[in-house]
Amino acid sequence: MRAKTPRFLFLIGLLAALLGAGTLLPAQEKAPGPAASSPAAPPLRVFVDGSMAGGDYLKTEITFVSYVRDRKDADVHIITTSLSSGPGTEYSIEWIGLGAFADLHYTLKCFIDRFATYDETRASLVRLLKKGLMPFVSRTGLSDQVKIAYTEAPAPAAAAAVDPWDSWIFNLSLGGSLNGESSYGYQSYRGGFSAGRTTEKLKLGVSWSGSSSRTRYTIEGEEEDYITNVKSWSSRGWAIWSLGDHWSAGMAASASSSTYSNVKTSFSFSPAVEFDVFPYSESTRKQLTILYRVTFGRYRYLEETIYDKTSENLWSQSLTVFLEATQPWGEAYASIVGSHYFHDASRNRLSVDGYISVRIWKGLSVYASGSYSLIHDQLSLVKGTLSKDEILLRLKQLSTTYDYYLSMGISYSFGSKLSRAVNPRIQAITYD
Repeated sequence: MRAKTPRFLFLIGLLAALLGAGTLLPAQEKAPGPAASSPAAPPLRVFVDGSMAGGDYLKTEITFVSYVRDRKDADVHIITTSLSSGPGTEYSIEWIGLGAFADLHYTLKCFIDRFATYDETRASLVRLLKKGLMPFVSRTGLSDQVKIAYTEAPAPAAAAAVDPWDSWIFNLSLGGSLNGESSYGYQSYRGGFSAGRTTEKLKLGVSWSGSSSRTRYTIEGEEEDYITNVKSWSSRGWAIWSLGDHWSAGMAASASSSTYSNVKTSFSFSPAVEFDVFPYSESTRKQLTILYRVTFGRYRYLEETIYDKTSENLWSQSLTVFLEATQPWGEAYASIVGSHYFHDASRNRLSVDGYISVRIWKGLSVYASGSYSLIHDQLSLVKGTLSKDEILLRLKQLSTTYDYYLSMGISYSFGSKLSRAVNPRIQAITYD
């Protein structure tokens, strides 16, 4: 038995060595190499405001940052605003550093042609967003993982291209709708045309639109159907001149007709002047404008008015104060418009409307919008008593001394601070 002991001990030792190697092998495979000797750098936390907010495309194209739901959790706050004109839209993107990045704050802009597709637009904005994020990324461990590529610009054309349209943009639209059932039918038609030319010094434009609708009601027991027709059209032309960083002047002419408003034809002409407290160059972030306008109008009515008029000439004036702001705390706009006729100042109107959305704390936001008007200038109201059908179906404008609208609410979101996953599967179910 003693002679077999060394062999037995040798077998036990060999088995133990094999078992030990098997358990150590995975650990050796997981052991970090030289490139992973230091812990991974924390991702840059980004909070995005504006038209690019919350898009899945953004998350799939810019994967080297983490998107947070609250500004207070972010390293950088991105605000996107836009200003549209005839040739296209100018986008302004602002990067606001927070916390350790508080000293970084700058703005980049890009212009996107009006004929660009939605995909081309979002791709251009993503390229600009990536550029703007680089100064922030350079301060993190992610900078070693970023590659910089250069694409040489095409050679300039031998001569500047001649624009055969001279910066004019034209739009045409036609449309209609039909719906109904055995006791009801509705059909409407609409069309429009506009043309505009926009430069830094001058804006020119004309527009026309018209609509016609017909409604049929079949009432059981009555021999004939009840049919209503409502028609309207309007046209407008304008010219606006730039007079520096804060002033503008313009004039507009218009014509219109409306069976609802008892207007057979109306023609008006309005010169105007506007002052912006802030430079117009900052209009995508903040505006405070004061607009004064004088209007002369010639009116012909379909039916005699409550003031025994079938036609008249009217002079009026108006003052509009408009405030708009897009800031890190949220966004808001408000306007106050006052007007009256020169022949009788008691024939006046005062309108106030506005909107505000404010982030209160973390994912908590409150918003409100509304309008209120004091109305004492309804000169075109039809004389006499309206029928019940005209009142219930709102075929004719009714007398009123005010109108209002109010909407308000509060929203709160909570849960994971980071949002990285994109899952587009069976999205239709979420809208049922």
